[in-house]
Amino acid sequence: MKFKLVPLLAAVGLMGSFGAAHAAGVTLTISCGTVGQDYEWCKRATGDWAKKTGNQVKHLSVPASTTDILGLYRRMFAAKSSDVDVVVVDVVWPGIIKDHLIDLKPYSKGIESQHFPAIVKNNTVDGKLLAMPWFTDAGLLFYRKDLLDKYKLSPPKTWAELEAAATTIQAGERKAGVSDFQGFVFQGKAYEGLTCDAVEWVASNGGGTIVDSKGDITINNPKAAAALDMAAKWVGKITPPGVLNYAEEDARGVFQTGKAAFMRNWPYAWSLAQGNDSVIKGKVAVSALPAGEGGKAAAALGGWQLAVPKYSKHPAEAADLVMYLTSEAVQKDRAIGGSYNPTYPSLYKDKDVLAANPFFGSLYDVFINATPRPSTVTGLKYNEVSQAFWQATHNVLEGKQSGADSVKALEARLKQIKRQGW
Repeated sequence: MKFKLVPLLAAVGLMGSFGAAHAAGVTLTISCGTVGQDYEWCKRATGDWAKKTGNQVKHLSVPASTTDILGLYRRMFAAKSSDVDVVVVDVVWPGIIKDHLIDLKPYSKGIESQHFPAIVKNNTVDGKLLAMPWFTDAGLLFYRKDLLDKYKLSPPKTWAELEAAATTIQAGERKAGVSDFQGFVFQGKAYEGLTCDAVEWVASNGGGTIVDSKGDITINNPKAAAALDMAAKWVGKITPPGVLNYAEEDARGVFQTGKAAFMRNWPYAWSLAQGNDSVIKGKVAVSALPAGEGGKAAAALGGWQLAVPKYSKHPAEAADLVMYLTSEAVQKDRAIGGSYNPTYPSLYKDKDVLAANPFFGSLYDVFINATPRPSTVTGLKYNEVSQAFWQATHNVLEGKQSGADSVKALEARLKQIKRQGW
């Protein structure tokens, strides 16, 4: 795939603020994401920084699953490994790996004040700025607008409407000869991505959160159970059984090859769907996710940050690289070419960004009001909480448990994890 990238080195005055790392000969290693164009964009931007500063940047290969990435980091941090200098950090991780990251405030020169305050607050633990916002995310509904027109349907506002529309389109396309056409694809694998999807189902159905802001376990309620039962009905009906092993790229693969009517995914999928090699180019639209009956639309808060481990041998240079990669100019470039949601409010009014991503403007409220996972309140125990939640959800999707039995068992498990407190 060819990417049309704006040359970053031409940004007027940009490099002047990234002068702390001019000592030649320093080699840094960074871990970038693996979803969609993450690696290509990261390699391009780090290459620009290296060219300007005279340093070198190597890229650490990381797993595709966010759960596996966190596991890799924990092993490296436990060994106090200096093999990585800059790490990409999920929005729910600062509290989990806080003891292993340096404070970036001495290097930021206050630039964090220009990012979304909520994200900066999320990345600040015990008064220390542990990570800089790189891009934000919220779950969205992608759909084939040409197929909705073909079957005279409107974009669904509720999950019931989505199920009905997906059923109609799937039946029609299969009758027309596309035997493996699917109505709806999402992230159903037992990993952090399923936590995001299920948080959206539960919250949109009025089922609240897994753990509320006070630390109380709230998941065991009828509306949460009904939300999981609702999703389980889709499997084998409008969603392939294989969805139980789908992560983001698996779902995108089905949708982008023209084999699905609807997809839940993150904004990055937009630019890929519009690529010259995409069979659905010009046929896709994006909207907020549907609401449950009597509820309102909910989108899981996602997004990634960049941080420097305490074990880096070159913390100043690593911090300089972080500040460059998270700068407004680089984020604008990534937004235009890769559909990455910037963390600068000013870029949501930028005409070039909006021309490339029309939905950034209309769905701005979705991005800034996304539903967080309970990582802040559960702190170091979040990973156990999320794992228990995604496994309980997966059990329902597989048909092993009803929604009611699953959330009841989940409540008991979360009480064990909480013990005397989070």
